Order: sequence, then structure tokens, then C-alpha cells
Amino acid sequence: MSTADPSVVAVRPRTAIALAVASVTGLLAFTWPLLVTPGSVLADGTQAPLVLALVVVGVLAVVLTALTDGAIDAKGVAVLGLLSAVGAVVRPLSAGTAGVELVFVVIVLGARVLGPGFGFALGSTTLLTSALLTGGVGPWLPFQMLAASWVGLGAGLLPRGVRGRREVLLVAAYGAVAALGFGILMNLAFWPFQLGSATALSFVAGAPVVENLGRFAAYTLATSLGWDVGRAITTVIGVLLLGHPLLVALRRTAVRAAFRPAARVLPAAATPPRPPAA
Repeated sequence: MSTADPSVVAVRPRTAIALAVASVTGLLAFTWPLLVTPGSVLADGTQAPLVLALVVVGVLAVVLTALTDGAIDAKGVAVLGLLSAVGAVVRPLSAGTAGVELVFVVIVLGARVLGPGFGFALGSTTLLTSALLTGGVGPWLPFQMLAASWVGLGAGLLPRGVRGRREVLLVAAYGAVAALGFGILMNLAFWPFQLGSATALSFVAGAPVVENLGRFAAYTLATSLGWDVGRAITTVIGVLLLGHPLLVALRRTAVRAAFRPAARVLPAAATPPRPPAA
């Protein structure tokens, strides 16, 4: 039997193309402040967050439709719903002072075992379920869902041959980087609309990329870096403490649910009839 983890959501060529196109589109939705020109609708319009949120919703709809188009069975949906519910409950309970947030532990460990397609779907459904439970629905939610989906996708794409303590350390290191990246992306999404244009940290439409990056870096340092580092530290501690038992439990669940492709049984060769006894 192969020791490779199962892939609950099959990433077919069409799904891979959808993921690539959606990721590029989503990245543009996050990084547009570095590309926009003065006088454009995005630079001056107050409806830009809503417009971009609708774009991200469309991106997520395309990818999730491709992922669930015959690529996941009822057992996979059940596991996805269970992990999404766990993450949705853990998130509001742990999202306290200094960025103590354990939801990424669930996402990265689930995606590590069950594959990149499952990880992408798990990131989106976990953040959506959490927002519905806590009333945190707004134009920021699609951006949170897409960023969390990228966290799950990346965890599912980590090298598969690593096991034991090295695997836990690998997932913990990835979780730290992903947690920081999540915070940076969310800052970038709404930085142009939070400060106006009268501060040294404000976004300036059409300014050189280096200048706007400097302003954004100062904005991040002044507003959310402590929270983001706290999120990264929490993720590392959670993975180090819970990583091994949860990885074992998830792998057992996957095997018992028969996510692994069934071995093909070849028909037995026909046995010639025995001659009659003399």
C-alpha cells in the first residue's frame, strides 16, 4: 500500500487551471494599490471595497464549483463540514489579545493530510462559517476567505515524503509564514481606505511602487504587526503541541473513510474444466 496521503478533492487539469486563474485574479484584487493610476475609479471611489469583494466572490465561486464538480464524494463533504465547524468554533474562542488565533492550526493540518484542493475549500468554508456564527459578514469577508484558502492550498502542496518530527516542524514553520502572510494581505486589501490621504502612512494613487511599499510597511508596523506576529506564534505553538496526534487522527480517518483509491481487482484467469474421472 502506498504511504502517500489521500487527496479528498481531486485536482484535475480543469480545476488546476481554475485555481491558477483565480489566484492571479485574486492577487490583483489584493495588490491593486501598487498598480492603480491617479484618477481611476479604484483610487477615488468609495465603492471600491464592495466592487473588489464581488470580484473575489466570483473567483471563489468558480474555484469551489470546479473543486466540487464530481471531484469530492459525500464522505469528503462530511469531513470538510466537520473541520470547518471545528475551525469556526475555535476561531472566535481563541481570537483574543495579541492575535491568539488557532483557526490556522486546523486549516494547515487538515490541508497537510487531505490535499491542496481540500485545503483551498477548507480555508474558504471555515472563514465563511465563522463569520456567519459571529456576525462578521462584510466586504472584508471574501478577502479573508481567499487568503485563508491560499493558506490551505499551500499547506496541501508541502513536500509529501516528510514524516515524524520533521513533518511537524515543517508544518509549524509554514504555519508561521502563512499566518504572517494572511495579515499582510488583509492589510493590503483595505489600507487605501482606512487612513484617507492626509497622513504619512496613507496610500498615494500613482506614486512609485517603492514609495507606496514604504508607506504600507510603516502602516503595517504601526497598526497590526504585533497582532500578526502573535497569530504566527500561536499557530507554531498549536502545531507543535497538537500536530502529531491530529495528523495521526486525520490519516486514520482518511483511511477508514476509504479516500484512497481502491485497488483494482483483476478477474481471475479462467480455470480449464477437469477431465472426467476414468
